[in-house]
Amino acid sequence: MKVTLLVPTLNELGGMKAIMPRIKREWVDQLIVVDGQSTDGTVEYARSQGYEVYIQKEKGLRKAYREVLPQVTGDVVLTFSPDGNSIPELIPACIAKMKEGHDMVIVSRYAQGAKSYDDDLITGFGNWVFTTIINICHRGHYTDAMVIYRAYKTRLIHDLGLTKDAAFEKEERLFGTYVSWEPLLSMRAARRGLKIGEIPGDEPPRIYGKRKLQIFRWGAVFLYEVIREMFVKKY
Repeated sequence: MKVTLLVPTLNELGGMKAIMPRIKREWVDQLIVVDGQSTDGTVEYARSQGYEVYIQKEKGLRKAYREVLPQVTGDVVLTFSPDGNSIPELIPACIAKMKEGHDMVIVSRYAQGAKSYDDDLITGFGNWVFTTIINICHRGHYTDAMVIYRAYKTRLIHDLGLTKDAAFEKEERLFGTYVSWEPLLSMRAARRGLKIGEIPGDEPPRIYGKRKLQIFRWGAVFLYEVIREMFVKKY
């Protein structure tokens, strides 16, 4: 099983310098930094460390994932945030869980033994609400359906229709924002009955850069998707 570690960045120089040296190259088969046109030296730092770098052309994290997909060589994609929220030392445990035969493994902030130190009252409640709704409406068993820190089989990106603009464009236009595909991936994987595992993993506070979360716009998009997906037959 070959693993590609995808590290999305947008002006994350401080986080990159603090977090990336903790990732051992032998943990994964490929490491790609997917950059959203940073202006703070993130790209230059990544290249100086010998990382493969892809500069995205369109806005939005899901479009960054889609654009870089032809460069991905792994059978498994592991997405990782370098801003301090993702603990690098959990990468081997996540991969080991995938090797047990799972289609997707989530590093859960809310599994027993884990805690988010980055949540505030609103984000903590919002994550709980959406995870609960996804479990009820889409037959999931998640403790954390929203987090970026997860590994999944690369073929699921196409199998679950995640590269298709039609799965996102209407709600993005309606609410004037861009979203990532983790929540939709959680919904469709649960509805498909895929083998999904979780491992507990704390979420430390962000250590650098600006928080990019758009709480109410993203919340509106995800609620729209939860309802729409109840009636979607094909991807």
